[in-house]
Amino acid sequence: MSRPLKVAVQMDPLGGIDINGDSTFAMMLEAQTRGYELFVYQVEALSLNEGRTTPQGGQRTDRVTARARPVTVRRQAGDHATFGPEQVINLADMDVVLMRQDPPFDMAYITATHILEHIHGVGPGRALVVNNPAAVRNAPEKILVTHYPDLMPPTLVTWDIRTILEFRAKWRDIIVKPLFGNGGAGVFRIREDDPNLNALLEMHFARSREPLMIQRYEPAVRRGDKRIILVDGVPVGAIDRIPAEGETRSNMHVGGRPVRAELTARDREICDTIGPMLREQGLIFVGIDVIGEWLTEINVTSPTGLQEIDRFDGINTAGLIWDAIVSRLATGGAGA
Repeated sequence: MSRPLKVAVQMDPLGGIDINGDSTFAMMLEAQTRGYELFVYQVEALSLNEGRTTPQGGQRTDRVTARARPVTVRRQAGDHATFGPEQVINLADMDVVLMRQDPPFDMAYITATHILEHIHGVGPGRALVVNNPAAVRNAPEKILVTHYPDLMPPTLVTWDIRTILEFRAKWRDIIVKPLFGNGGAGVFRIREDDPNLNALLEMHFARSREPLMIQRYEPAVRRGDKRIILVDGVPVGAIDRIPAEGETRSNMHVGGRPVRAELTARDREICDTIGPMLREQGLIFVGIDVIGEWLTEINVTSPTGLQEIDRFDGINTAGLIWDAIVSRLATGGAGA
């Protein structure tokens, strides 16, 4: 587009981020470099306004609003954002809305996707929501991957404890994780001789009505859990996340160490298989997790890894994402 874009960022509090690791911050810096106008708000400030204001009135144009603040960002620790006064903005007046609040993928998250779906699109009275909120809602990361059984390790999603015990008896060494969690929270490795599985399952199901995901443990994780970033279905870079000593989880939130990674032939096969679906669904910014030969997750809610890839590979992944967004705006492609 010839004019600067107006961008609203829906995220967790900007003041508390790690400016050297946060992918949303990298996207905001790149947007600002391009001269885009930035606003920021938290999901709790989002509102849906519906109904006719008069008996003869037409459809409202201010359907989705947020109490937001204009913001300027800079890579300066402790002073990385300057905010303007709070104002109520009509999100349909934006060109782009970045949906970047972290999971858990709970009913609050799902409700936000329903609200943003009212304005998602390209053209007058619409804003391109990245990623497409309907596609995000229909693609929780640990479920979306199950549509590609040839790419993934043995996996079970269930409430049934006996079925989980049978899965452990077959594969002996397993990973147990909450279906809608993030950042490695609540992820356990349970070996064949571990007596704690029953207690773990009882504790989970006493607190939650959600099923668990169980996967075969892949020893290749000690060499790295690879995060691959795809932009509009095309891989642009990767890092390996090495678990800390004595830790099963590789997430950087829990001490995983990022190292440079190359894309293997198997990685490219995985990306070629899922890429067309991501493009069609309007899932522009996606991070997938690959352990050894196996795809384990397709992260569409708030993927991370941009700054680490940029440091290792000397590229500008945020710039590639904005190029894809601008292309979508120019062609009118918002995704299915």
